[in-house]
Amino acid sequence: MWERTLTVNGFSKVFAMTGWRLGYLAAPTKFLKPMAKIQSQSTSGARSIAQKAGVAALGLGHAGGKEVAAMVKAYKERRDFLVQRLQALEGVKVFPPEGTFDVFPDFSAYFGTHVAGFGTINDTETLCRFFMKTAKVAMVPGDCFGNGNCIRISFGSSMEKIKEGMERIESVMPLLKPSTLPSTK
Repeated sequence: MWERTLTVNGFSKVFAMTGWRLGYLAAPTKFLKPMAKIQSQSTSGARSIAQKAGVAALGLGHAGGKEVAAMVKAYKERRDFLVQRLQALEGVKVFPPEGTFDVFPDFSAYFGTHVAGFGTINDTETLCRFFMKTAKVAMVPGDCFGNGNCIRISFGSSMEKIKEGMERIESVMPLLKPSTLPSTK
């Protein structure tokens, strides 16, 4: 298998080096030369500081060693906390993500809701503006990630910030009335 195996990876998720834009390819030489020709015309070289950080990350040992294990544990706790709190919100659908620093909850049950003093929640863009204006919590509409029913919420911050953000979201949820939920009458 070695003669036909290509391994492509990056440092963003494993070592929490998002934004550093550092990745690598391991492959037999016969693949590397033609791939280097294509790559050289489509991307520029990684910054030297990113390369040094990558070398340091690789020096942590197998699977990133105890540092990465602690980081993985912390991210899992943050993810699980956020998913649990979001699942408790009426009309919100969310599943625990794997391999990312974001949850992608579906808030489409609130589309069409009119909020006094704000206006109508038509889509995730207006929903994100609503949360920004009323709760002072920033989220990203899901359209640019392939699903206009969802919003992107990061759990890349500290647990304290995540708890504060969820408390703010929960505090303004009574202003919203799910429009597409079945009647409970």
